[in-house]
Amino acid sequence: MICMTMTILWLAMAVSLKINTLSNYLFVAAVLFLTCAILSKNGYPKIARALFLLLFNCSIAFVSSYLGKDASVEFFLIFAIGLPFVFFSFSREKIQIILFCLLPFIFWVLLYFTNFKLFIDIELNNPVKTRNIVYYVSITTTLLFVVIQLIYYSYINSNANKSAHSTKQEAIDASDAKSRFLSTMSHEIRTPLSAVIGLSHILTDNNPRKDQVQNIEALNYSGKILLNLLNNVLDFSKIQSTTIELDNIPVDISEAIKQIKKIHEASCLRKRIVMNLEIDTDIPFVWLDIVRFNQIINNLVTNAIKFTDKGSVTLKITKVNQTKDSLDLLTEIIDTGIGIPEDKHNTIWEAFTQASNTTNRLYGGTGLGLPIVKSIVEAMGSSVLIESEPEKGSRFYFQLNLKLATEQELLKTTYKKEHDFKGKKILLVEDNLINLMVGKQILEKVNLKVEVARDGLTAVNMVKENHFDIVLMDIQMPIMDGYKASKEIRKFNKDIPIFALSASVFLQVKSKIEDCGMNGFIYKPFDPDDLLNQIENAIINR
Repeated sequence: MICMTMTILWLAMAVSLKINTLSNYLFVAAVLFLTCAILSKNGYPKIARALFLLLFNCSIAFVSSYLGKDASVEFFLIFAIGLPFVFFSFSREKIQIILFCLLPFIFWVLLYFTNFKLFIDIELNNPVKTRNIVYYVSITTTLLFVVIQLIYYSYINSNANKSAHSTKQEAIDASDAKSRFLSTMSHEIRTPLSAVIGLSHILTDNNPRKDQVQNIEALNYSGKILLNLLNNVLDFSKIQSTTIELDNIPVDISEAIKQIKKIHEASCLRKRIVMNLEIDTDIPFVWLDIVRFNQIINNLVTNAIKFTDKGSVTLKITKVNQTKDSLDLLTEIIDTGIGIPEDKHNTIWEAFTQASNTTNRLYGGTGLGLPIVKSIVEAMGSSVLIESEPEKGSRFYFQLNLKLATEQELLKTTYKKEHDFKGKKILLVEDNLINLMVGKQILEKVNLKVEVARDGLTAVNMVKENHFDIVLMDIQMPIMDGYKASKEIRKFNKDIPIFALSASVFLQVKSKIEDCGMNGFIYKPFDPDDLLNQIENAIINR
């Protein structure tokens, strides 16, 4: 409508200057501009925009041809260059923007090489007067339109920046809310899990009967598997990143996965299917992240059992090739279950995806197991493959190239250090009674004298009034949390080692621990041997 109004004004000027041919053209152009507006209003915006831009550029070129170079009408093409950015989406219609931005340049070049006689070659009755009047109108109008265009673009850009800032802030707030939720969930789940792992460790050290040893080991192993699952699901930064850090250690494969069958045997018995475990007996010691490797196997075996109602589930670990320094290890999980259609072989690796909605309704699950398997296997430098047909079962398999380890290297990692802290005194700050009981038993078993505090304020007062060799400080507690308690202790005691007992795996927690003067942190649920090693190092290095 603006261009139609401008055309009418130019029409009025042409009539007053008695330029009849130009007046007739401008009248037709005004009608066509009105047609573009009608087309756009009636649901044909793409046609309307293309027609308008073509008409606008042609009109400028025609008027320039009619009035000549001295009238400077061609400068309107500067304004025409910027119009496609208003009419089209840069993300979806780049081709249209490029074409209609080039169009004014093409007309300008054609006008120049035809000496401004592109459409018409005519002599005006009073050329000097006419061109002088039109010149001032052209320059003034062009400048006005370009300024309006720049103001419009600035306004659009400002709104876009505001919207982007608002969207960014909303995303940050949402991310913070999810992080707080996951951190809280991590703490709430890890707290009872600490008791499971800690108590299983205590039971192992209390000389259990031979018929109890395997059950206690299975309990401890299950707790660690659950802990590893939490580390993948609740650590939001790891879920959103494909980067997985591996912790390779010397491993005896045959010994490391002996609990697999024990853990899954009960599920197989309930479904009346057979669990087979086939492992080559001559597999040497290798360097491997055994926690991640077990997680892969547990996820795949759990899936196989879930989707198998008759027949068997088989775990096969085979030595394929061996050189002086390494070997290729083929791991297969084979089942006789419902199978997976070929067109779903790729989609099952996507997060929160299952083969079908029916599968989800009948068998449940989150759809996270296979994506986690895929990420870990790829981090290990391989890829997990599948062979499956509906009603015939499935075979998941992958091959790892592993560096060989020596027996001496294996013994170093499996060696259980003996600790004796006789005469040393520790303050255990923990508000959960079960964790307090478990922690106290573990610490007292190595001759540490343990005193306890149920909140941060009590801990601060006890450190003021007593001598302790080390403080184990929980983070989330009533009255005063671990952060503030540590800051208060540092005001009067700079030397005592303070270790955070944290059930959170988030980087923000690590940063806050460092900022408040703590010497380090121990994840809950903690490995008792790791806890005792850290206590010994802290006391020795004090």
